[in-house]
Amino acid sequence: MTSDPFCHPQAAEIFSETCCTLGEGPLWHPTRNQLFWFDIIEKRLLTVQDGAEQSWQFDECVSAAGWVDEMTLIIASASALWQFDIATGARAHIVDLEADQTLTRSNDGRADPWGGFWIGTMGYNAEPGLGAIYRYYHGELRRIVADQTITNAICFAPNRSCAYFTDTTTGKIMRQPLAAGDGWPIGTADVFLDLSGKDFGPDGAIVDTIGRFWNAQWGASRVAVYGADGTLEEIYPVPTSQASCPALGGADFSRLFITTAAEGLDDPDAGRTYHIQTTAKGQREHRVIL
Repeated sequence: MTSDPFCHPQAAEIFSETCCTLGEGPLWHPTRNQLFWFDIIEKRLLTVQDGAEQSWQFDECVSAAGWVDEMTLIIASASALWQFDIATGARAHIVDLEADQTLTRSNDGRADPWGGFWIGTMGYNAEPGLGAIYRYYHGELRRIVADQTITNAICFAPNRSCAYFTDTTTGKIMRQPLAAGDGWPIGTADVFLDLSGKDFGPDGAIVDTIGRFWNAQWGASRVAVYGADGTLEEIYPVPTSQASCPALGGADFSRLFITTAAEGLDDPDAGRTYHIQTTAKGQREHRVIL
């Protein structure tokens, strides 16, 4: 264990033994007090309820979700956004998402404070510039960022001033100003964090209630926490290298959940979903308004 003063000594514990080829998209449902997450490559949605694991199989890649109400999620797949009934598993089509582009799938996504849903796409083989970021709001799906390769780190400041996102291949976390009234992007995005040249890639991210940016770092075996000014403040070690996305949940939104990926690794710890108690407080995930 490193002596780095920012590095938390407590070990992450296993939340789910299920080995995900590409674990992603952890969502803490704030009214069900329940974690949902995905194995993108294996086309599955997973959860744990009352100590028992449950999964739903899809016929295409699924990657990200938002909560609509107690029994309903919005789910992004390779070709569409769907309304998903948790009790029955029934799915209803909402809108196509690059349905005519067979080379891409959905990746990272999150609900915004206005009830919109942001979702990124990328090529199955991370083809350069093939991905984009979209926002679904009031029945409209609009592309807001083009020419992306691996879309990630979509999350929102607690004061509603901006969104964050990255193209993992660039290593740069971008900060996009948002209109106060409806949350659409205004002005030009600037660089919040420049992690280019590092030996890891910035992956999924969240922002806590005091504006700190929590980033899973693919290849670094960690979730790194940066202050609102971009200063590295804390590190939460993960027992496998490919940490993919964090979530803060639990009864008081202080338990850190981390998805990981086994793809390409010979590591028995890879692909599991982990959790660790923190002293932070996460934002309650925003409800998607359909």
